[in-house]
Amino acid sequence: MCDVLVIVGPGVAVDAGLLGEIARREFAALGVRGRLVHARDAAHLRSLVREEAVVVVVPAPAREASTLIRQPPGTGVVVPVDLDRVAGAPHINGRGIAGLAWGIRHAVHRARHPGVRRIAYGPSPEQWGDLYLPESGAEAVPVVALIHGGYWRSIWAADLMEALCADLAGRGFAVWNLEYRRPDRHGWAATRHDIAAGLAALAGIGPAPAPGPVIASGLAARHGSDPAPAPGPAVTSGLAARHGSDPAPGPAAAAGQATPRQPALDLGRVAVAGHSAGAQLALRAVADGARVTLAVSLAGVLDLVEADRRWLSHGAVAAALGDGDASGDGDGSGDGDGSGDGDGDGDPAVPAPGDGDALPAGELHASSPLLRLPLGVPQVVVQGRGDDVNLVDFARRYTTAARQAGDDVTYLELPGDHQDVITPGTPIWQATARAITAALA
Repeated sequence: MCDVLVIVGPGVAVDAGLLGEIARREFAALGVRGRLVHARDAAHLRSLVREEAVVVVVPAPAREASTLIRQPPGTGVVVPVDLDRVAGAPHINGRGIAGLAWGIRHAVHRARHPGVRRIAYGPSPEQWGDLYLPESGAEAVPVVALIHGGYWRSIWAADLMEALCADLAGRGFAVWNLEYRRPDRHGWAATRHDIAAGLAALAGIGPAPAPGPVIASGLAARHGSDPAPAPGPAVTSGLAARHGSDPAPGPAAAAGQATPRQPALDLGRVAVAGHSAGAQLALRAVADGARVTLAVSLAGVLDLVEADRRWLSHGAVAAALGDGDASGDGDGSGDGDGSGDGDGDGDPAVPAPGDGDALPAGELHASSPLLRLPLGVPQVVVQGRGDDVNLVDFARRYTTAARQAGDDVTYLELPGDHQDVITPGTPIWQATARAITAALA
């Protein structure tokens, strides 16, 4: 149980009652106490941030209030959430009103898991992974690397997978929750590079740093002011730490206390699991030679040719591989909450629906999981029956083709929607977790 304070800045253009409904629903679902307060002005917002250890801030449009969320007072977990899109912002933004729900989940998760290690694998603020280690007496533990979806758009980030991180760590796995540069901001080549580099970085992860000062949030501070990579998305702390790299250990490693021995990563037992567009990225990396024991598709976009022809999520494939942006940062499939949806009609930089010749043919072939078979590693393909019927079609056809190509594929199609496959407690995730456990045992 923890207290969560949601602060809404003055001038936020949203119905106050609706924000309250969303906050109360999340408090109940997460089993926390919480309250929502509307700040009169920036000074009031600053004073409110000091009142609780876990704070979610929906800022005012004014620059002064936005500055406060980048450099908040206090020493707790502070999660800024912008309902509108903020170009280049590392915190949660552009998810619309539903972004508040994601912000509350993210804040509570960080408060409950202060010992998570954030490890940079490159110089960009978006090149990092969060490492979760189980409480295990084993010398070495198997690893599950998670790659989030969001139709390759940068408003969706690694926080989408945090609930699975906690669930898998509780099952005895080390979990590597990978963030990466998205093509709408950096181009497709950067995205491909980051997935490969992020998976390869597992081989270089050593023990945690020696115990140091206690960091309340387990993350970095001085958000937006430190020249080193900033934490993302969305958590800042009033205490200083090393941006973008391992935070100092949490309370269990405070001075005078013994530091629990951490298990090593068993690199002979590594699964990579991607959700939606993240599944495409995961399987592409395996096809390119990433060394894993198991590949898992969770509601994956497994046929990029048909996904482009059918104009899924308003041209997401063309926007990603064509290094364009067909629809801002929106998501029409259900990744995240589907908010921030847009339409690229009339954009001369975006290929017309179904115009396969407008995309680089070689890259389309190399990136479509269906066209890279066989992968040569065991796979689990998971698909909810209540999801987008196009994704159901992709999953079934991919499984058939993979088996015909000689791959060992377990197919799980169960009741559930696009989010159920990454929601602990749902039957479809429980079945998936059992399959992963059996494969890595």
